[in-house]
Amino acid sequence: MKLVKLLANLGYGSRKQVALMFREGRVTDADGEVLYADDVVEPALVRVDDEPLDPAPGLLLALHKPLGYTCSTKDPGRVVYDLLPPRFRLRNPVLSTVGRLDRDTSGLLLMTDDGALLHRIISPKSKLPKVYEATLVQDLRGDEAAVFGSGTLMLESETTPLAPAGFEALGPRQARLVLHEGRYHQVRRMFAAVGNHVEALHRTQVGGFALGDLAPGQWRALDEADRATLFDADASL
Repeated sequence: MKLVKLLANLGYGSRKQVALMFREGRVTDADGEVLYADDVVEPALVRVDDEPLDPAPGLLLALHKPLGYTCSTKDPGRVVYDLLPPRFRLRNPVLSTVGRLDRDTSGLLLMTDDGALLHRIISPKSKLPKVYEATLVQDLRGDEAAVFGSGTLMLESETTPLAPAGFEALGPRQARLVLHEGRYHQVRRMFAAVGNHVEALHRTQVGGFALGDLAPGQWRALDEADRATLFDADASL
């Protein structure tokens, strides 16, 4: 792909605006050599205003979503795209969240501009578990592991029981859950079904990929090793 089209697709501007960047000498290679609009160069070698080029199409990134942000482009409040470079809103293909975390849930959020990859991650066939840590309003009853792992728990207004979920008590009012499906507000509704209420909810892992030490509001692109770990569901469970 010619560089002028690549930069436009990455959100650096319209084709006309990007062409002007080339004429002004703002696009170079890693050695500072000026590049031209019709050049075809490995994206990793390109610099814009001496800064590395944004990740090429096929991007998969991990974001540590803080509380108070929504997974939307239209919400009037704070949205997860506010935490990314402004150009990322203009990328073509569009950068989408892989599933959602609600405003009151923090933790690992994946985003990609690869539609096939997005569907592979969220597909039930992939069987990628999601790991959450919940802080509760009341003490645990003691039978949550049996109830959540039974495969018979029915949520209010639903007609199909939940798949068995993993459960580990981390404290009197803290628990770790491993889910193998993604129903609407599932963790909160599960605890409501046993008479409790979630005070805080944090997602730490999707598949085999864990949030690790990524700070709230920070993001990083996933490399091939990360992607392999993501689809190795048993990597760190």
